[in-house]
Amino acid sequence: MDNSRPPIPAKRYFTIGEVSDLCGVKPHVLRYWEQEFTQLRPMKRRGNRRYYQHHEVLMIRKIRDLLYDQGFTISGARNKLHEIVQTEGDKRRNGEVLLDGIDALEAGDSGMGDFPDSADFEDSEPSNDGHDLPSGHAAQQRLQLVRRELFEIRDLLSAVR
Repeated sequence: MDNSRPPIPAKRYFTIGEVSDLCGVKPHVLRYWEQEFTQLRPMKRRGNRRYYQHHEVLMIRKIRDLLYDQGFTISGARNKLHEIVQTEGDKRRNGEVLLDGIDALEAGDSGMGDFPDSADFEDSEPSNDGHDLPSGHAAQQRLQLVRRELFEIRDLLSAVR
């Protein structure tokens, strides 16, 4: 991969302009790649503005490397990226802790939708043991937020190595 790219700042979300600068790819190319690579699913907020997470910036850099530096076609890069995700999943199953649903998340099907950073957990109901625990949809939202944060932490740590 091209090491002349600027380091990725330690922040949660990146605009399409920031990703464009970090990866050396024009914004219209990033939007096109979203259609071609199902793993790329930036969060969309007000006015359909895209917000990419750290792991997506890393993935875009890998896609750029496959297409521009290694000469893969879009189809070939898509297959290679799928192969890389499977290999990483196999490595985790063989030695590292595997979080439930990690393969689906890394394949781009997070199932998280567009949850806000700080979800309102109004569905909380007191449990029988006296502790207030979120239930139902609120619990699922909280777990998804925690899972997302864990993936971001893992990506940040892997970038340091």
